[in-house]
Amino acid sequence: MYPASFDYHRPASLAEAAHLLKNDPDARLLAGGHSLLPAMRLRLSVPTALVDLSGIAGLAGIGAAGGGLVIGAMTTHAAVADSAAVRSACPLLAETAAQIGDLQVRNRGTIGGSLAHADPAADYPAPLTALGATLEIGGAAARTVAVEGFFQGLFTTDLQPGEIVTAVHVPAYGPGTGGAYVKHRHPASGFAVVGVAALVTVEGGKCAKVSLVVGGVQANPVRAQAAEAALTGQAPGEAAFAAAAAKVAESLTKPLSDLYASGEFRVHLAGVLAKRALAQAAGRAGA
Repeated sequence: MYPASFDYHRPASLAEAAHLLKNDPDARLLAGGHSLLPAMRLRLSVPTALVDLSGIAGLAGIGAAGGGLVIGAMTTHAAVADSAAVRSACPLLAETAAQIGDLQVRNRGTIGGSLAHADPAADYPAPLTALGATLEIGGAAARTVAVEGFFQGLFTTDLQPGEIVTAVHVPAYGPGTGGAYVKHRHPASGFAVVGVAALVTVEGGKCAKVSLVVGGVQANPVRAQAAEAALTGQAPGEAAFAAAAAKVAESLTKPLSDLYASGEFRVHLAGVLAKRALAQAAGRAGA
């Protein structure tokens, strides 16, 4: 199918982009386009106009900020995966970006576009939640919001009319902390049927801090708090990881079902992947 007719704008500033969005509530932002354009071809999305962000300077790039990283919203997945700065300061994020889609998707898709689209099967939400990342919002207003809480439901976020994700702030982590992202890929799309992000800090031979977040099972990423509590204070090992993974299902009360995977299967798979992710993260922490 062909998309419905639409106007095209390529603003040179955030203020201009916000103005276009304000004047046309049915306009949509265009970043990488890998989610929006297929939806338009199927007439699942029928925007009256596209506001292309590629002409706005300063929205792409990776730099250091506040002991962590600041990543521009228009930075591609490939740039995140290949960045020496990301691999050094936050290898969990580089590992995640390298697993997104295929080479073509990684070269065009953007981190800001992915987060704003809020697909439950997207890869970034779970690890960024585990990392405690924040989003910089511009356009109609300037504010900062935590990734945890940014997602409000299926393809729904905390973004207000005229607001635009401009950057992602990611805390760095060093020796003694390890991260891992493990997912079951959909064989056609590469999306995460289930994706689990783990961040484990090991001190004195015990897991001093644990962050475990599950994506793909529910509409939004879910922090597996019972599993985190079960592993915190324990010596890392096969039995401890298995006991924590067995608690994951307690946090997954509203699983999604589709033609590929039932909710029951997704919940089971989350436990399996959680055990792997925790073991990898603890191993990378030096356990």
